Amino acid sequence: MKNVNYFGTMLVYMEKADGLVSGAAHSTGDTVRPALQIIKTQPGIKRTSGVFVMVKEDKKFVFGDCAINISPNEEELAEIATATADTAKLFNIDPKVAMLSFSTLGSASSQETQKVSAATKIAQESRPDLVIDGEFQFDAAFVPAVAQKKAPDSPLKGEANVFIFPSLESGNLGYKIAQRLGGYDAIGPILQGLNKPVNDLSRGCNVDDVYKLSLITAMQAITQKAAQV
Repeated sequence: MKNVNYFGTMLVYMEKADGLVSGAAHSTGDTVRPALQIIKTQPGIKRTSGVFVMVKEDKKFVFGDCAINISPNEEELAEIATATADTAKLFNIDPKVAMLSFSTLGSASSQETQKVSAATKIAQESRPDLVIDGEFQFDAAFVPAVAQKKAPDSPLKGEANVFIFPSLESGNLGYKIAQRLGGYDAIGPILQGLNKPVNDLSRGCNVDDVYKLSLITAMQAITQKAAQV
């Protein structure tokens, strides 16, 4: 309990606090480990994942997993996709989920593309209420003109707003490119799938990042409490 992350996590576990924000001076592992050991994941969720809300003016997108799972298998990737879609709803985003790869609907074939394709089918079957499609190259998921050429029958129609990366490597690179080159604010990582909200800041964060992630943590706490009533 002399470790601040364990102490803070215990405050949340004992309901002395509604949520925890850490990471400005600690690694992701130091922030997430106590939450996984003490608070644990929600029923039916096998592992937590980390997403970023990317904001620029009136544009909002959600990227996942960009923080936790290094190389998720197809079942884990499907779970990340459905959890990220639910997180998107917290931000008034009607989720249209693209499962990203370097192939669009079989244009290339490898173990990597087949994993994403299989994950897409699992996610579609588990959550038929969601719009999920893949595997997609980013342009086919995001640019309507490209989608018309590469995937004319897809329900996404080049209008995806939730992007699921096939690995932590690609997700981490993707959000940082959008942030540094595209000028998007990267809010997060927001941890999803835990019984109570615990969120992790980047050690490169600023005061505004802390403020925004604190508000998101409060939103998660309110939503979880409302669901329990």
